[in-house]
This record gives sequence, C-alpha cells and structure tokens, in this order.
Amino acid sequence: MKRFNSLKNTSEFDEVYKNGKSYANKYLVMYVLKKENPNGKCRIGISVSKKVGNSVVRHRLVRLVRESYRLNECRFNSSLNMVIVLRTSAKDKTFHEIESAFLHLCRKHKILREMEQL
Repeated sequence: MKRFNSLKNTSEFDEVYKNGKSYANKYLVMYVLKKENPNGKCRIGISVSKKVGNSVVRHRLVRLVRESYRLNECRFNSSLNMVIVLRTSAKDKTFHEIESAFLHLCRKHKILREMEQL
C-alpha cells in the first residue's frame, strides 16, 4: 500500500469513527466514510489492540489486511476513508480467511464496483 493511501492522524481516525458507518463480522470491524479525497483514492487505516497479541502477531494481521486491500484495490469505489479494526479472534487465521472477512464487509458496505463480464 502506498503511503498516501493511509489515514495518518488521530483526527482522521476519529472523523471516520464518529461520522462513518460500521459493520462487523467475526474477525473485523469496518468503518467507512464517503469523503472526497484530494487524489480521488481510497484511504485506509488499520487498528489492532494490544489484546490481540504481541507486536509480531499484530503486525502480521496488519500486513494481511493491507494485502487484502492491495489485491482488490481496483474494485473499490473512489473517495472513501476506511478504518479496519481487527478482533482477537483473527489472531490465528490464514490470509484467505482474513481476505474473505474483509470482502464480506466490503459487500455489506456496498463499496465494491461491479466487475464487468468478459
């Protein structure tokens, strides 16, 4: 994920928490706020509590979510701010389980573009 695609400040996270809509599943909570971004791209912030595990475990989960986003980046509607909060139940899950949970929440939020049939 490129650096400009991430939420950086606490104020940016707080804005999404307060004004965005949230859905949750077993492994993730996703907050989405539709907002015009200067570059027209989605911006994503990932949050993992220290309750989830040590720094190695937490960083692994962040990398899994970031990769799930990167692989599906072309499918997102533009100008969204998202915050993904990982739950403790995600600790020992595989990439495919995390990606499936991520895409499930994206479908619930209706933020994925329809793929054209070839």
